[in-house]
Amino acid sequence: MTRPDKGARAALTRRSLLKASAGLAVGAGLAAPYVRRAAAADDFVVVNSWGGSWLEAARKNFFDPFTEATGIRVETVSPVSFAKLVAQSQTGAYDFDVTTLGGAALYQAQEAGVLAPTEGNFDASQVPEGNVMFNGVASHAYSFNVTYRNDTFADGKGPQSWAEFWDTAAFPGPRTLPVYPSETIAFALLADGVAPEELYPMDLDRAFASLDRLKPDLRVFWQSGAQAIQLIQDREVAAGGLWASGARTLEDNGVPVTLVRNQALVDRAFWCVSKGTPRAENAWKYIQFATQPEPMAGFCRDNNMGPMDERAFELIDAEVARTMPTHPDNIAVSVWQDVEDVGSRLTEMTKRFERWMAS
Repeated sequence: MTRPDKGARAALTRRSLLKASAGLAVGAGLAAPYVRRAAAADDFVVVNSWGGSWLEAARKNFFDPFTEATGIRVETVSPVSFAKLVAQSQTGAYDFDVTTLGGAALYQAQEAGVLAPTEGNFDASQVPEGNVMFNGVASHAYSFNVTYRNDTFADGKGPQSWAEFWDTAAFPGPRTLPVYPSETIAFALLADGVAPEELYPMDLDRAFASLDRLKPDLRVFWQSGAQAIQLIQDREVAAGGLWASGARTLEDNGVPVTLVRNQALVDRAFWCVSKGTPRAENAWKYIQFATQPEPMAGFCRDNNMGPMDERAFELIDAEVARTMPTHPDNIAVSVWQDVEDVGSRLTEMTKRFERWMAS
């Protein structure tokens, strides 16, 4: 298993989970004394939402139970916007109080100084060690996986690694990859034979040479999960690098697909609070609630994500748990994205990737 970056290396170890679980009650209410029932009927917090199925799962498992437990109303605004996060800390006009960011974006937000500090506001003893970093709190994880249509390849067996995904002679057919450079560059390096434990820091020259070899077979770079699903479903591509949740949707739609766990690239979603928001107290109460095992388990179960607290698996059916990115069996063959390496170089990678796509 390739380990998470330095700040999260102990996130899923048994010792850290037992330590973090001390004194934590799992239930609809809040165990910690720092959360109290809101007194004012108009007390609220605004969460920046991805919308769609994400919002449905969040409302069911996070928002409504939080309001029931605390009396604090949750309002939402979509979509998630890094630009708004930065702008509102500068203008003082807050569209939202809480947002969720991937690892690289979290690093950039911290560097930009637009996040409220976790220290003094969040009780880190209530979550696994390593789940708090760069002023964000890890909630759930998602993965990008090799995914292919079974009816496209001989005997229904398609590429089982990124190297085989790149091998369009042995596994013919058009491909799709995400337009996100940090992920696609990582796939290119793994395809070129870079060992998972040596993936970071990423060698950009080597990555783009690898991408050059696949470019003739790249039908499209998908920009949304819905687009990726449609490309596979409509047979426009034989294989793609998809979110695991997208592959599950295809299966639910009756499309004959295989999701390959080997060399899945796993990233985390972090809750964080916009610096300077006047509703910071409510925002931190919300995050303290949302990072407990019970709401986390429900959200991951309903939205095909992986909990960042192993205790949540005790609340999830074992068969369902085995399909999640952070299940121990899947993590053992996956690669954690290095938050600091990607976050510190994301602007450089994005510019170079855009030039390469246009060439």
